[in-house]
Amino acid sequence: MRNAFKYLTGAGMFIILLTLTSCENKIPPTVIAISKASDNYINWLKRADSTVQYVNLYSLPLDSALNLLADCDGLLLTGGEDVFPGIYDKEGDTARCGTIDFYRDTLEINLVLRAIDIEMPIFGICRGEQLLNVVFGGELFIDIPQDFNTTILHRCDDYLTCFHMVYVEPNTFLHALCDCDSALVTTNHHQAVRVIPPDLKANSYASDGLVEGVELANGSGQPFFLAVQWHPERMEATNPLSGPLAEAFLTQCRIYSLRW
Repeated sequence: MRNAFKYLTGAGMFIILLTLTSCENKIPPTVIAISKASDNYINWLKRADSTVQYVNLYSLPLDSALNLLADCDGLLLTGGEDVFPGIYDKEGDTARCGTIDFYRDTLEINLVLRAIDIEMPIFGICRGEQLLNVVFGGELFIDIPQDFNTTILHRCDDYLTCFHMVYVEPNTFLHALCDCDSALVTTNHHQAVRVIPPDLKANSYASDGLVEGVELANGSGQPFFLAVQWHPERMEATNPLSGPLAEAFLTQCRIYSLRW
């Protein structure tokens, strides 16, 4: 993790970590805004930091959610329903989607735009990765079985038995965080990133070439921006594509909380 921290913040990390260590008992708990919370995501965060607190923004009106976001230290976009394809000019393919939650689309798009504006750490998982790709101007495969030639099962009836390898690109933010070239992940999705917008780049792939993660092509401005297609919250903390990602995200959120 030491290398990941250097990658994240540069030479100033030593001073920041020293401050965090010496003031640990004085720092209030880190508060994570979760776009739509569930026990798996909450437990995943708490495994990395038992003191972390969270707010579930999905149950709130849009204005209230945006106001509350300003009091948080990081934004976690979670898995769930398909993103409405009309957002990326594919409305005619809506019938090939599963469940669509228009309020959630509106909520998360506005949360992302606000988080970027205030340079807040952002982590997207599964749907969260797809949503971030779309917000930045990308497109999705509407349905992998119909649109992408592969023998890999990206979605199973029982997600607990749905695994495949992910291969991490060198010289990426993700590689610095996980310090690995590949790992086994659990997955459950029928849509995926198809077109990556110019401001993002792929940081990992499945063996069939399907994009498994994206990050900023130019990391300036955002202290933490990462999106992955797999489900780290359903994996062992010792997996390099699970625990280290939560730890790095929460570390940056703690640093963000000291911005004032």
